[in-house]
Amino acid sequence: MPAPSTAGGRRLDRWRSGRRPLVLALLVATFGMLLALVAPGIAGAEGERLVGTLQTSRSGPIEGVEVTVETAAGDEVDSVETDEDGRFAIDLPGAGDYTISLDAEALPDGVELGGGGDTRTVTVDNGRSQPVNFGLQDGSSGGGGSTIRAVQLLVDGLRFGLLIAVCAVGLSLIFGTTGLTNFAHGELVTIGAIIAWYINVRGGVPLIPATIIAMVAGAAVGALNELGIWRPLRRRGTGLIAALVVSIGLSLLLRYLIQIVYGGFSNPYGDFQSQRAVDYGAFTLTNRSLASIVISVVVLVLVALMLQRTKIGKAMRAVADNRDLAASSGIDVNRVILVVWMMGGALATLGGVLLGLSDQVQWDMGFRLLLLMFAGVTLGGLGTAYGALVGSVIVGVFVQMSTLVIPDDMKYVGGLLLLIVILVIRPQGILGSRARIG
Repeated sequence: MPAPSTAGGRRLDRWRSGRRPLVLALLVATFGMLLALVAPGIAGAEGERLVGTLQTSRSGPIEGVEVTVETAAGDEVDSVETDEDGRFAIDLPGAGDYTISLDAEALPDGVELGGGGDTRTVTVDNGRSQPVNFGLQDGSSGGGGSTIRAVQLLVDGLRFGLLIAVCAVGLSLIFGTTGLTNFAHGELVTIGAIIAWYINVRGGVPLIPATIIAMVAGAAVGALNELGIWRPLRRRGTGLIAALVVSIGLSLLLRYLIQIVYGGFSNPYGDFQSQRAVDYGAFTLTNRSLASIVISVVVLVLVALMLQRTKIGKAMRAVADNRDLAASSGIDVNRVILVVWMMGGALATLGGVLLGLSDQVQWDMGFRLLLLMFAGVTLGGLGTAYGALVGSVIVGVFVQMSTLVIPDDMKYVGGLLLLIVILVIRPQGILGSRARIG
């Protein structure tokens, strides 16, 4: 005979009550170990190659520039020209050191090579699709130009922070209503982005309707997670640590299944790629980046209105505040949690598409964003949608602005440091309330 709902509620309260600092400390330690173990082994599934894009803010994508790759011994591997989107990709015979160069004379007027010149020497690991950046300049930044780097990074940080917030709202609501710290949420982001890519590129559907279809599919994946895994585990009274380990295992399983199915390459969407940045004075912004900001703001405002004005939104807040009291008031708690999972899956899909527009679609894109999502929801206050919004925007700005003092490829380390500082100084977050321990 199934246990009474009040008993289940008491188990859930014991799962959450007084343990948030423990959850956060375990979360950071586990994620750090997982990143250390997995990140060095990230590789493509379809062989080695060099990829890149030639473009600047003013010129946009640069087509028809010849790019040549040679081995360390000087033997030519291949030579290609950049396509209409400024992209090139050269397959390699294997891992090792390679020299890649471009024809500087084919660059358009006003575009110059960066300090590294027209040649790069790169080391390619087994199965790696290695990006190459030639650092082209068009005079749009630095040296008294119209673009101020700090302002540009601030705008980029706001865009990135809003994107993180779209993904993180679902993560925070899931924790608030179930107590689950879901390490597999990053895979929801990836799955949604890849579904949209298949519909858009392989199916020939324009990106906007493809995104809507993918959001429906993402909601279905979220519902499948709840009905197939987490609801049965809650009914069995699965403990906090066990559920955390299950979510880590689920994350690993989904991530490498995605790699097997999708592959290890970075692929762009079929629409909105060849765009020139518009000069707004102190900063530049492409139309797709501006659209990303607008869409993120509109979606987050709609989520806030839903939580405040609609019946299901008020039910979500009630379940997050006190599950037993919500159940005794006639709220169907399981139904509310199912809606939260579906909404979380749909929002993760939208965030994945927006991330894919700026960084291209990759098999581990959600995993790489997961640390920043955790930092955002922890800074804002675990379990609160508004906290996830505030914290994610702060994290996005902090990560982008940190490149003023640290190398660009280390900027995510700033997110990890920020998360550690939050845990030490204010573990309940900006909008979270202090919990009595013991």
